[in-house]
Amino acid sequence: MNPEDYSERKESVPPHTVHITSYRLGDTYHCTVDNVDPGAVIARSKGSSREEAEALALRSAINRLMYSSSRQT
Repeated sequence: MNPEDYSERKESVPPHTVHITSYRLGDTYHCTVDNVDPGAVIARSKGSSREEAEALALRSAINRLMYSSSRQT
């Protein structure tokens, strides 16, 4: 099975910029969110639509970034 409907973009999640990659395998969309520099994956998710997979991954990434930022202060 090959990935289809591939998409990637950068989005601002203040004070960070994240890279969002999503694609479809069969009937399931997969999404990963990484911090642009150094490119470590922050969150992964899957869903029945691109919107669902990206929303779940972004929500998880934002929570992790906020928790990480609050621990540094």
